[in-house]
Amino acid sequence: MKKLMSLVIAVLFAFGITTVAFAADATAPATTEKPAAEKMEKKAPKKKKAKKAKKAEKTEEKKEEAPAK
Repeated sequence: MKKLMSLVIAVLFAFGITTVAFAADATAPATTEKPAAEKMEKKAPKKKKAKKAKKAEKTEEKKEEAPAK
């Protein structure tokens, strides 16, 4: 019985390993796509500029409101 269980576990292990190996190949990015890191690098400066612009607008609004009080 122990030998039978060891064979069943060995077969399950073999199928599990091959499944993991094929799943890793399927999720690899295509060669035509740019990696996510490159996409984020291009988006980051735009976001920073937008944040700086909003912050500058808020400080200007505060400066305009300060003398009115």
